[in-house]
Amino acid sequence: MALDLYDDRASYVHGASEQPLIGATIGDLFDRVAAAFPGREALVSCHQGVRYTYRELRDQCDRFARGLLAIGVGKGDRIGIWAPNHAEWVVAQFATPKIGAILVNINPAYRTHELEYALKQSGCAALIIAPPFKTSDYGALLGEVCPELASCPPGQLRAARLPELRTVIAFGAQRVAGAFAWDDVLARADAVTAETLAARQAEQAFDDPINIQYTSGTTGFPKGATLSHHSILNNGFFIGERMCLTEADRLCIPVPFYHCFGMVLGNLAAVTHGATIVVPAEVFDPRKTLAAVQGERCTALHGVPTMFIAELGLPDFDTFDLATLRTGIMAGSPCPIEVMKQVNARMHMGEVTICYGMTETSPVSFQSATDDPLDKRVATVGRVAAHVECKIIDPLTGQIVPRGETGELLSRGYIVMLGYWGNEEATRAAIDDGRWMHTGDLATMDADGYVNIVGRSKDMIIRGGENVYPREIEEFLYGHPRVQDVQVIGVPDERYGEAVMAWIIARPGEAVTEGELRAYCEGKIAHYKIPRYWRFTDSFPMTVTGKIQKFKMREAAVGELGLTAAATIRTA
Repeated sequence: MALDLYDDRASYVHGASEQPLIGATIGDLFDRVAAAFPGREALVSCHQGVRYTYRELRDQCDRFARGLLAIGVGKGDRIGIWAPNHAEWVVAQFATPKIGAILVNINPAYRTHELEYALKQSGCAALIIAPPFKTSDYGALLGEVCPELASCPPGQLRAARLPELRTVIAFGAQRVAGAFAWDDVLARADAVTAETLAARQAEQAFDDPINIQYTSGTTGFPKGATLSHHSILNNGFFIGERMCLTEADRLCIPVPFYHCFGMVLGNLAAVTHGATIVVPAEVFDPRKTLAAVQGERCTALHGVPTMFIAELGLPDFDTFDLATLRTGIMAGSPCPIEVMKQVNARMHMGEVTICYGMTETSPVSFQSATDDPLDKRVATVGRVAAHVECKIIDPLTGQIVPRGETGELLSRGYIVMLGYWGNEEATRAAIDDGRWMHTGDLATMDADGYVNIVGRSKDMIIRGGENVYPREIEEFLYGHPRVQDVQVIGVPDERYGEAVMAWIIARPGEAVTEGELRAYCEGKIAHYKIPRYWRFTDSFPMTVTGKIQKFKMREAAVGELGLTAAATIRTA
């Protein structure tokens, strides 16, 4: 009799799969898809009026790749891209892997100090910049960091503050002194043959580094997570598999390309399935997003919870025809159950999935399935991704906790980054000797392997010895009919160490009071979980990708509530 050696009482899972990992570079896989679906639309950029079939997108990528070779960009060179969502971003994403250049994603919200840090830390030899957008004149900002650009020939920059940067490429109608225009690079492609590009492409290996993405850096400087062809290509593919994507799907991507959500969960998930990428606008706009879904007959839509909340909150929401929607992804931060239910019902996204992960894991390690029971899709982040191992451990002992108990979530497998670029110390702190990536997130795992993220280990509130998980209180308060959004934080308290505070956004046209919310909590949640402090606001501080910056909320609360003295009390 065969022994059953699997212990399903422990919080450990492995994503067994009959579908093998793809052993190919991004360039080779992209060419296969383009050959299979040459006439299908690959990319629609609504705000630019650009439409490319897969054949046309491949030709654009090949031409840009040859142009990069012509101006001296090659294997291992870091090439930054500092831009909101444009068609050129997608072209750069699929052109650079063909020549082995490492694409460095730079947050378009960065200003001079942050830009200089990212370019210098990664050692960028080239930089692609977008035309001016809103308050960001990328060419002018770059000129503040390297004034030498204005007086140098294109490709011959010698900047005191950025000694490795040689080449700047500006796309759009702009003309930036000292920079190549995008069309100039395309024109120079004639100097490099298709055979030369094919030979360069054949030299690439799927374990090579191909992308550097800077983490948010809530404390200290951001760190550059270095990802390979293998990690992000396979992650994009298996994300699309769990969404049941096919070449018939049209995916609307309002999340930023510079972040893993747009680049991997969006562009790579679509391309690995021959689906269409639809770009509604340079940056998220709820009305433009729904207009793109309607106009392009999109079947899938991505977004962080705050984006879906904004879309659902449009006064004319019901005028948009969203009947073509089927699936999509809600991720980036904890997904409120009530919002998920509305997305299912009012946006026709009955097969919407939840994803969880981090930039350092390419990024997705858990995802719900399109046919998961509703309670699993609204209350968990799904089950472990294919070919990925995860475990939940006691942070103090390192031992795996029993199912149902809270601990830190760790992941291992092809998804784990190669390391932080140029930062071995930080890499060793994040990835242990067993190649487990420590997420810093607190989670529980149920008997069926579904995982629920209960908060960040650093966000857990310890009130008088009681562990309080903000997510639990947030989910409870979302159930109030006049609450649109809520975030719960811990603030210093002289007696208990920490006290609970809730930031509340009321529904449009509604008003809600502290007394009403306290009464709503009484008798329904434990007394120590009821917020002591309440703040009513119109917005939360957040990153460009929609992640709530709770540390900024704490800083504001300490000042507003006069808790400076309490904040200075040292704890063990």
